Amino acid sequence: MATSRSPIDFILDQLRRVPAVRASKMFGEYALYCDEKIVALVCDNQLFVKITTPGKVLVGARYQEGFAYPGAKASMLVGAEDLDDADRLAALVRATADALPTPKPKKPKKPKRKPKKKPTAAKSKAKRR
Repeated sequence: MATSRSPIDFILDQLRRVPAVRASKMFGEYALYCDEKIVALVCDNQLFVKITTPGKVLVGARYQEGFAYPGAKASMLVGAEDLDDADRLAALVRATADALPTPKPKKPKKPKRKPKKKPTAAKSKAKRR
């Protein structure tokens, strides 16, 4: 089941005080970025935050693991109580982003080489003389 846009809009509204937060659609689901780091996935209308030690400390007894999709690494499943508390959610996303490594810069794409043109028959004859 793909994630609908309304949970994304709600989460982004809750995180409006956190600078550099955005969502990007991927395969019918969404990735949540903070400081250009993927901090969470929204799959099947549920928020799965990457597990970090500071994040676990913030969530405390409410900590619950879940899997965003089959074969995914375990993530922190954020419950309705934490989603409804904008300050708590913002603190979790900020702490998670701070604990994750800076992404490696992407290598610039190499320009495509133009294929060498084959000499035409007239030029081939001229070269042979």
